[in-house]
Amino acid sequence: MENVVIIGSGPAGLTAAIYAARANLAPVVIDGMQPGGQLTQTTDIENFPGFENPVNGFALVSTMRKQAERFGVRFMMDAVTSCDLAAAPKRLTLMMAGALEARTVIIATGASARYLGLPSEQQLLGRGVSACATCDGAFFKGQRVAVVGGGDTAMEDALYLSRLAEHVTVIHRRDAFRASKIMTDRLLATPNIEVAWNSVVEDIEDAAKGEVTGVCLKNTQTGERSKIAVQGLFVAIGHTPNTAPFAGQIELDAEGYIITQQTRTSIDGVFAAGDVQDRHFKQAVTAAGTGCVAALQAERYLAVANG
Repeated sequence: MENVVIIGSGPAGLTAAIYAARANLAPVVIDGMQPGGQLTQTTDIENFPGFENPVNGFALVSTMRKQAERFGVRFMMDAVTSCDLAAAPKRLTLMMAGALEARTVIIATGASARYLGLPSEQQLLGRGVSACATCDGAFFKGQRVAVVGGGDTAMEDALYLSRLAEHVTVIHRRDAFRASKIMTDRLLATPNIEVAWNSVVEDIEDAAKGEVTGVCLKNTQTGERSKIAVQGLFVAIGHTPNTAPFAGQIELDAEGYIITQQTRTSIDGVFAAGDVQDRHFKQAVTAAGTGCVAALQAERYLAVANG
């Protein structure tokens, strides 16, 4: 039986592993379907503390992983398919390695950004296409960008980008936003933001060059096609928390995020860190911070349980 099993190997899971290992808890990390998490798809990161120059996302995760390995953290190239978190000990069913038992579990499975599903979008991901304005917006200072979406997140992203970019086009498939009125009014009053109403993205140019040069639009009412010249496209149509294996066992909010209090979940001995419980910020540094807290909480829980 394991003292601590950490599910997920992004910044939250790796930070939790480092802290748990330094507390002599011998943690095990289950890598998941995307080892390293979303951060591995990010090219240059400029806002993670401790790096004077931009650091590649994959390189950052690799460095964190090596640090965890130096403290003796064990990694399993596997994924959790189901679990019994109410049991004592907790029981995890893995895709390849069968069952695993643990006294405590830290869920750090992250959240997956929703994308448009275009081949050119995937080809240009990290090369002008992004799902995180606060992560990548600084790379587009003085340039022209577009944001896809109609909710509060899209409004926030567009307003944030308007302070950096020369011009922002918000692309929305309907003739009214679903965002709150205050956010909508703020966006519509911003001089360098315009809206392409009743429009969907059909393609992104230019995948052959490996950079974004424009977006091809289709009007949902007239069928008319048009192009706008932009150097960046930000997709803000939401995230899906990776909580499927835990549904029905742990308290989730309406969008499927794990509800926590200082990383504690609704089940004793089960903690959650990173984007799987963070519907607002979704930053590498905030994920790492909650990973630290989750490990410290697990350490305290085990200390009490062991008398």
